[in-house]
Amino acid sequence: PFKPQRFNLPTKTTPTKVAPVTFQQNKHIEGSQNWQGPQYTAFRNYNSEWHDQGWWHSHSNNVVFVFGGWYAFNAGYWYPAWGYAPNSYYAYDGPIYAYNNLPPDQVIANVQTALQQQGYYQGEVDGLLGPQTREAIAGYQRANGLTETAAIDQPTLQSLGMA
Repeated sequence: PFKPQRFNLPTKTTPTKVAPVTFQQNKHIEGSQNWQGPQYTAFRNYNSEWHDQGWWHSHSNNVVFVFGGWYAFNAGYWYPAWGYAPNSYYAYDGPIYAYNNLPPDQVIANVQTALQQQGYYQGEVDGLLGPQTREAIAGYQRANGLTETAAIDQPTLQSLGMA
């Protein structure tokens, strides 16, 4: 099993190395309708929504600020809390499978580290689910016979020894 680590990641700035994704109302995750099984339900059902702080707090018991953006925890996943605060930054628009009570940036940093150790990721461990990290995840999933989501999902974390 992979032992989770705590990384000292920047939290108060907007990254410059990874371009932000922009909000698109009712955006669905491309290709997710083809991902079979209950472990992909959060991805198939994902729908970008814009709500104010009150809505997010009434629909999630855990909302955290991570690297320029707010994330809400719901049913085992972290979701970008679009609309929680103006000018929030997100590198990825979709669910992030949570484990070990870690906030989303720490989950991502642990995945980046595990993928680095196995030679799939050569980038900086920065806690951002940007294009380079998603490419590394997809490569790992392909090589290990997993559904290629390019996302942090439960089967991938299990395969990495994290979930």
